[in-house]
This record gives sequence, structure tokens and C-alpha cells, in this order.
Amino acid sequence: MYSYEHDGAEIYRQSFATIRAEADLSGLPEDVAQVAVRMIHACGQVDLVADVAFSPDVVLAGRKALESGAPVLCDAQMVASGVTRKRLPAFNEVVCTLNDPRTPDLAREMGTTRTAAAMHLWGDRLDGAVVAIGNAPTALFHLLEMVRDGAPRPAAVIGIPVGFIGAVESKEALAASDLEFLAVRGRRGGSAITAAAVNAIASTAE
Repeated sequence: MYSYEHDGAEIYRQSFATIRAEADLSGLPEDVAQVAVRMIHACGQVDLVADVAFSPDVVLAGRKALESGAPVLCDAQMVASGVTRKRLPAFNEVVCTLNDPRTPDLAREMGTTRTAAAMHLWGDRLDGAVVAIGNAPTALFHLLEMVRDGAPRPAAVIGIPVGFIGAVESKEALAASDLEFLAVRGRRGGSAITAAAVNAIASTAE
């Protein structure tokens, strides 16, 4: 027999209590700290908080957008799958166009990755949306290029792609932009952390 906690609610309670006890959240505004706690919960690394970068109003902007019915636009299906629908305040649409049948041909025409090309299928939904990029640095770079070239501006960008090629640079480029953003500096990132950030912005409930 193994001795372990069986109660799901108690596991949740202890998990968040442990995060708040071990992570130094003192340098974060209260709303960003609440988001960071869920991000840490998704990866198990309390030192993540030191790499969290953000614009001052990103959580407020993201919440207002979702409350007004804005969609969540995701670069990867894993991010979209990780968004907890019951936390969304307005039955918001969660969109991932990566597997759209038009995407492969579009990527070949553009000479880029499928993830970056798929963003062109978002259309007018980009205007005022919450964008969640947790996989592909090329998608984050391309989003910045699209906005620079006159595409509709999202309300908030959760830009946390993971990897060794372009991840660091794409997040630094996001931080240098004038978009409302949340990122994790460095190579760390991924779908779970990104979806956790969206879920925390969508609802303050732990």
C-alpha cells in the first residue's frame, strides 16, 4: 500500500498553497501573480516566476476581451485542448486552424511553417482576440509581422513558445512590441503553461 492524498480538492488546495509558499511572487502585481501560480502549477517549477515577463495591463486587457466575447486563437491544438471551456466567461470560441485543409498549401506558398501560415486563416477574428502561442516561435514572429503590416490587433498575446531555435528571440521581440503581452523569457514554454495562463486570465478561481 502507498500513502498518498486521495482527495482531488485537497490535492489542489495543497498544490496552490505550496506554490505560494515556495515561489517568490512579491515582484509581480496581484493579477499577474495569480496567473503565474497557475503557470507554475502546470510545469512544477517555482523558479518560473523569475522569467515571467508582461506588460502592465495584459491580464486586465485579456479578461475584458474574454468577458466581451472575444475568441481565443491558438497556434497548436494542444494549447486549444488545454483551455478549460467552463472557465471562459462568455462561451468564447477557441480556435486553432493548424489542421485546416488549406494550411499545408498556404505554408508552401508562403515558405514558412504550417503553424505560422495557419494564422492567416484567423481573418477578422484577430481583432481584439486573446492570442495564445505555446508551441511555435515562427508563429509568434509571424504574428508580430502581421500586426506590423496592418493586421488587426489582438487584445492580449500570451506568447510562450518552447524550444531551442527562435523561442528566446521571438519572446524578446514580443516584449519589445507595443502589444499587451505575457511571456516566459528563455527556452521554457509549451502548451501546458500557455493554456494555464489563458485559464487563469479567464477566471480568478483556483
